[in-house]
Amino acid sequence: MVDAQMASSWELNPIYATLHESSYADGGATRWSGHRLGDHLRPPRRRARLPLDVDDYASLHAHREVAQILAQHPWPRLYDADRLARNEVPLAATVYVDDVYVERSFAEETARGVRGLRAWVTNGYAHNGLRADGERIVGRLLDMVRGRREPMDVTFAYPAKECLQSAG
Repeated sequence: MVDAQMASSWELNPIYATLHESSYADGGATRWSGHRLGDHLRPPRRRARLPLDVDDYASLHAHREVAQILAQHPWPRLYDADRLARNEVPLAATVYVDDVYVERSFAEETARGVRGLRAWVTNGYAHNGLRADGERIVGRLLDMVRGRREPMDVTFAYPAKECLQSAG
C-alpha cells in the first residue's frame, strides 16, 4: 500500500503532476479543469488540482510558471477519429473494468472506433496493469496482436482480419 501511495505522490513525481492536467486537453486549453470540476467528478478522482497543489507540494513550487503556461496553452486535437477508423496497424489494448480513472464506457467507445483493435477487458487490474504485472500484460497484448491468443474476460473485440493477418 505504501508503494502505491508513494508512486502517485506529486512530491516524488513533480513532472508528472505538472504535465498531468494537459494530458486531458483535446482541442483547447484546460484552464485548470481539474480544479474547476473538483469533487463533481463521479467517482471522485485524484488529479493534480493545480494551481492549488503548487502551494501544497514543495517540489511543485518551481513548476508554477510552466504549469500556468500549460493550462492556458490551446492544445490541438489528440486523436483523429476518421484516421483511427481507417487504421491498418494491428492493435491490442487493455480495458480495466474497475478503472478509477478511465470510465469503462469511454474506453469501450474509443476501442470500437479504432479499426483492428482487439480489446482485452478485465477486472484483474485497476488502471495499474503495467506497473502491477507489466510482463504479463504486454505479453498477452502482443499475443493478441499476433493472433496467438484470444482475449479472455473479453466483453468485446473488434479484430479486422486483414490487420491480424499482416501481424503473423
